[in-house]
Amino acid sequence: MTIMTGGDALAAQLIHEGVDQIFGLPGVQLDFAVDGLAKVQDRVKFLHVRHEQTTAYMADGYARSTGKVGVAMFVPGPGLFNAMAGLSTAWACSSPVLAICGQIQSNAIGKGYGLLHEVNGQSDTLATVTKWSAMARAPQEIPGLVREAFHQLRTGRPRPVGIEVPPDVLQAQADITLCDPVDEALHVVHPDAAEVKHAAELLRHAKRPVIWAGWGVQNANATGELTALAERLQAPVCTSNNGRGAIPSDHPLALDGLASRALFPLADVVIVVGSRFMGSAGVLSARAPDARFIYINADEHDFAAPRAVSAQLHADAKTALADLLAELDALAARPSAAPDCDKLRAWCHEQYAGVEPQYTLLKALRNAIPRDGILVNEMTQVGYVSRQTYPVYAPRTFITPGWQGTLGFGYPTALGVAAGNPDKAVVSINGDGGFGFGLAELATARQHDLNCVAVVFNDKAYGNVKRLQQQQFNRTLGSDLRNPDFVKVAEAFGVPAIRVHSADALEGALRSALAARGPHLIEIPVDEMPNPAHLMSESAKPPFPAPPNPLL
Repeated sequence: MTIMTGGDALAAQLIHEGVDQIFGLPGVQLDFAVDGLAKVQDRVKFLHVRHEQTTAYMADGYARSTGKVGVAMFVPGPGLFNAMAGLSTAWACSSPVLAICGQIQSNAIGKGYGLLHEVNGQSDTLATVTKWSAMARAPQEIPGLVREAFHQLRTGRPRPVGIEVPPDVLQAQADITLCDPVDEALHVVHPDAAEVKHAAELLRHAKRPVIWAGWGVQNANATGELTALAERLQAPVCTSNNGRGAIPSDHPLALDGLASRALFPLADVVIVVGSRFMGSAGVLSARAPDARFIYINADEHDFAAPRAVSAQLHADAKTALADLLAELDALAARPSAAPDCDKLRAWCHEQYAGVEPQYTLLKALRNAIPRDGILVNEMTQVGYVSRQTYPVYAPRTFITPGWQGTLGFGYPTALGVAAGNPDKAVVSINGDGGFGFGLAELATARQHDLNCVAVVFNDKAYGNVKRLQQQQFNRTLGSDLRNPDFVKVAEAFGVPAIRVHSADALEGALRSALAARGPHLIEIPVDEMPNPAHLMSESAKPPFPAPPNPLL
């Protein structure tokens, strides 16, 4: 036992659990928490930002790109409300984020005194974007709560968790004993052995198996096991928008969501790994009416109706796939599915090539970004097309806002990616509308010298909103934007910037920026772009010719 403040105990237990970076915005309720971190700044970095939403976005980007826990710290009340955009995205994307939220004085909670940053029902609000949350009522409780937070983060489906600590608890001194850190190996859950055998039996008799892979494959570091199973079965692998990177795009069996429209109607067994398997119009199993479905997921909720389940393996993807591979060890070699996949891949790219200029701009990005470089997507016209056409070669190198679709997600999240991956190329693609949400974080990028290039496609509008208004109502309202000169703004923050006007110039400028390292901005003025929804949506009905039958 050691005499320390609650703030010291918080810092010490976070270090005990392996935390090396925290993304925060200080405030009076957090003074003693920040003081605790200041005493150990040789062991843990505190990266301060310009807006609380960025604390959560950076923690999310850090977590998803590294596989470590991302930690966000912010003041109570409006600080929490600001951070909730990032926490809701982390929830949607199964991201292991620890939210450390300030509080008002312990003896005033729930009293309605009108204290600084007091809001009604803060704990209930935090609970809406976390899988578990708790409040420390004494400094001695802090190490145990931090340890329980990490237990929750490493058990079951990764999602944000939250800890609230009132300022008097952070300031108080007590005899405090730190807890042993969570041993992640102790929390490995194996699927039911009978279900593994049943799934293996279905696959032994399958003639046209298909694999659908979501983000859970990468979250579980199971890309090797997934690729091994695909090769053993000679099963094409289609990835969800959020799951790209589960298998390298240039693997002979790798396909995308568009190709699944040809494969699903012919499949007799579909393995769904680490995915909700839902599109905007509902569960995707309707596309495979004659198939048996094997679901692999850490969250039992994702086995529920309206899904039709023939076998369910409740475990993380790595464990379940390893057990399934062992059960299929003696499976006879199967004919290669690569020629059929080649046909489908060629057909897909014929469709994508008609979506311009997005397709050409994405080729320029891919040419300039190294194979292990990380692209952070955004809710923008080029971003929508990237969900299927941008080749992804390595796990954790394509980061999206998932089904939450949070506008403004891109640049702040990319800064967290850059903080966690200082030796990798990190590129954030944005529209002018979304980039405006985090414009002030150019200062954060410069202050912490984060190696991230922001690419801003400027059409002077909330482009998607404007197009939909025109299509539905033949008028627009609130969708045109008056933008600053993004190049001059970046330069005012000390960030090198350039404006280019073509895909070739974008490729050259991006290569130069990545070679120079540090924060950069590239602006590209663009016109209105065509709607790619018929190609990108997992549920859309295609207005183009039917895909080829890979069995012919």
